[in-house]
Amino acid sequence: MKRFYIKFGFLVVSISGVLLLAGCQKGKGESSTGEFPPAPQAVMTAELKGLDGSTFKLEDKKGKVLLVNLWATWCGPCRAEMPELIALQDKYRDQGFEVIGLDTDENETPEQIKEFVEDMKLNYTIGMTDQKFFNEFVKLTRQPAIPQSMIINREGKMTGLFTGSGEQLLEKLKKTVEKTVTE
Repeated sequence: MKRFYIKFGFLVVSISGVLLLAGCQKGKGESSTGEFPPAPQAVMTAELKGLDGSTFKLEDKKGKVLLVNLWATWCGPCRAEMPELIALQDKYRDQGFEVIGLDTDENETPEQIKEFVEDMKLNYTIGMTDQKFFNEFVKLTRQPAIPQSMIINREGKMTGLFTGSGEQLLEKLKKTVEKTVTE
């Protein structure tokens, strides 16, 4: 019987570790709409890859309100929040707002991501990023998980950080976007 409990404990610890390493979390998240510093230089100047092979930097989009969302095709909570990101893009597009979804899984090909984008009918900018860029988010959120989102105002300052998913978190995210767009 003792051996059973040891094996069971090991199994629980192993599964917990895999979930943490996979990074996909549901229902945990924080946002803050207090005073934020400028978005980190490493985030703003990183060269991000578009699905068409082009590159871009967030700093090139200064003057817009950005919602930068980190995700992967296999992440259930990421998929669950995408309809809200689509709605935000539709609602605020004409007010200088842009959602930028960055796939964080370096093993996913542009073709796989394009197929996913078509299936999900995503209407916002999609790109790919690497572990180095993801680590810059983790320095801020202290959460090695996806989905993660950062809202950046027109001056390049962060107005919100969100990690995880869930109804309450998405409501806070939407309110932060609305406040930032209308400022």
